[in-house]
Amino acid sequence: MYILVTARMKTYLREQLVEKFPEATFDFKYPITEAEPHLPKADVIVTYGEDLTNEHIEQAENLKWIMVVSAGLDQMPFEKIIEKNILVTNARGIHKIQMSEYVIGMLLQVYRNLPTFLENQREHVYDKRVKIEEISGKTMLIAGTGAIGQETARKAKAFDMKTIGVSRSGDKKDYFDESYTNDQLNEKLPEADFVVNVLPSTPNTDKMFNEKHFKVMKEDAIFLNMGRGTTVNEDDLIKALKENQIRHAILDVFEVEPLPEDSPLWDLENVTLTPHNSAVTSNYMPRALAIFEDNLKQFLKGEQPEVNVIDPKRGY
Repeated sequence: MYILVTARMKTYLREQLVEKFPEATFDFKYPITEAEPHLPKADVIVTYGEDLTNEHIEQAENLKWIMVVSAGLDQMPFEKIIEKNILVTNARGIHKIQMSEYVIGMLLQVYRNLPTFLENQREHVYDKRVKIEEISGKTMLIAGTGAIGQETARKAKAFDMKTIGVSRSGDKKDYFDESYTNDQLNEKLPEADFVVNVLPSTPNTDKMFNEKHFKVMKEDAIFLNMGRGTTVNEDDLIKALKENQIRHAILDVFEVEPLPEDSPLWDLENVTLTPHNSAVTSNYMPRALAIFEDNLKQFLKGEQPEVNVIDPKRGY
């Protein structure tokens, strides 16, 4: 069993894999250009997903399984994967702790006016008039009610928030007071103080948040996107922010990444930007590999891995 790993990981994690699975041969090659000569003999590829192309899948003539050590799959070459009937699993669920903490932390920094205090500290200004607010008792609408959305709702309940979940199915999920379908999003947005987007990138979510949605949000609403940049019409969001249709946007993802230097988002005072790292902590890779290891134990027995199996036709 030859396992080609193109995802970067620390040495101790590599050593643990080799030690735990002596019956498998691991080859750690990064970037993908270093891995290309070895693709034809790979039974399994462990990747972040964005480095694989249709050509790579074609070259990997023995490939049976791709483990994507992230949740996002929007850059995967699914057409060729479907053609060759290759199993795909991902690391769905490993982001819920760090990304839900991101939501609460970012909302608090806006409501507690942290940027102003930091600036005052740099300027040696002692000003007790800086406005401070509470996030407790507010209403949070979360678009995307999977593991991340549910954990975010759970943490929101600790602040006595009302939680509204919006998803493709509209099924009731834990920690949500109310649940609705994507088609009902526009009806519920006017109720929300905080709108949190954790939607994946699919044809059905492309530019799902647009001008009509920002227009019906509260003027003091905060919009937070840590799903995918393609789920938001960025021009419409910029217009809404410039015209103060909403109070603030917290953005971890963008239509184009890295965010272009000439993007107006850099200079808007009512925007907080982070470089697509809301999920990145030292626990990220160990959690992803725990899922991979569970599946690999089955795979080595000749069984079908069962954790986080992806439907390549749906893309998630």
